[in-house]
Amino acid sequence: MAHTSLLARLRSGLARFGLAGALSMTVALPIAALAPSAAYAQSAAQRIADHFSSVPSMHGNFVQFDPNGRQSEGKFYIERPGKVRFDYTNTPLRVIADGSNVAINNKKLNTWDTYPLSETPLKLLLDRRIDLSEANIQSVKEEPDLTTIVMGDRSVFGNSRITMMFDPKTSDLKQWTIRDKQGRDTTVMIFDVQEGGNIQDSAFKIPYTAISQGQTGN
Repeated sequence: MAHTSLLARLRSGLARFGLAGALSMTVALPIAALAPSAAYAQSAAQRIADHFSSVPSMHGNFVQFDPNGRQSEGKFYIERPGKVRFDYTNTPLRVIADGSNVAINNKKLNTWDTYPLSETPLKLLLDRRIDLSEANIQSVKEEPDLTTIVMGDRSVFGNSRITMMFDPKTSDLKQWTIRDKQGRDTTVMIFDVQEGGNIQDSAFKIPYTAISQGQTGN
């Protein structure tokens, strides 16, 4: 299988838990000018995205690189639509999305910061179906060993975007990168991934009442 304006705080928060892809990204095949080969690449990418979207849940380990190159690791859990959890090893951080909001919790400082999921690029990763329409796709690049899809919705996320990288043979998600509006990348690579299985609902629970009362404890 980490806080000012929404995106500025996401930079410090999301950058700490890094949902990401490639540290160096090559933008290719813009959808605006679909040559036959580009149309084929888009079709192949949509098939891969559909396969990924069809997996209701997965969990495994992750390694994250923040914009400064710092490395961290831990376990992740995804349940579609809209739910994800990152538990970090040897740090007090955890990140939880419950389908409506994303919460970043520092257990040592007993702080919680929440953001609407719909206003973060994570929404594109966690949607019930990843729709590679012109509304949110920026580029598709198909290579023998990797299919790279760059997505963003400027009307919602501003200049931030998400890059997802898949194995073209198995359609498995390998890594993703979130780039914030300052152009800073946070990358996450996942491994030892197990698809399916039941994940307890409590894994994605955000304690809103306790947060509002300042009584969250650890």
